Amino acid sequence: MKTLRSKKIQELVQSTRVLIVDDDYYMRKVIRSLLQANGIRTYYDAADGVTGLESIITLNPDVVILDWDLPDINGAEFMRIVRSPLTFPVPAVPIIMLTANPERETVIEAVRLGVNEFICKPVSAKTIFERIVAIRVKPREMVRIGSYYGPAPRKAAAGLDVIADSNEPAWMS
Repeated sequence: MKTLRSKKIQELVQSTRVLIVDDDYYMRKVIRSLLQANGIRTYYDAADGVTGLESIITLNPDVVILDWDLPDINGAEFMRIVRSPLTFPVPAVPIIMLTANPERETVIEAVRLGVNEFICKPVSAKTIFERIVAIRVKPREMVRIGSYYGPAPRKAAAGLDVIADSNEPAWMS
């Protein structure tokens, strides 16, 4: 039974269409290699935030791997644009934030902006695999709580109540 399940998970991961948004050519190349190591054959590149936003609309990827430190539109601005369901046509696209800046404030801001997963550089094929599995096998519902739009908080996704009496969800306080 477990091997059948593992095989189905592997097939799901391998069928994932990934958009890599990173201004560093060599980092995009590394990520492509790590995706290939996981059997992922369909991936696209965007060298800047504007191209990344356009690519989400035109390519409709299953997952976006987004660098936090982009020169034109940084990761935070990118997330604000994407997670705007009234103005962006694909606001629910799963996003994995990738950064060399794992400071607590960065992680908190990324979560508040609606990233699905967070990875720190340097990254491994195993870590990318685990994050894609988390997104594809057990996707979290997209929710609007006050001014937040993004994946349901893990506590809420696990069945716990989220208090949303104010504009900012209690889990963000």
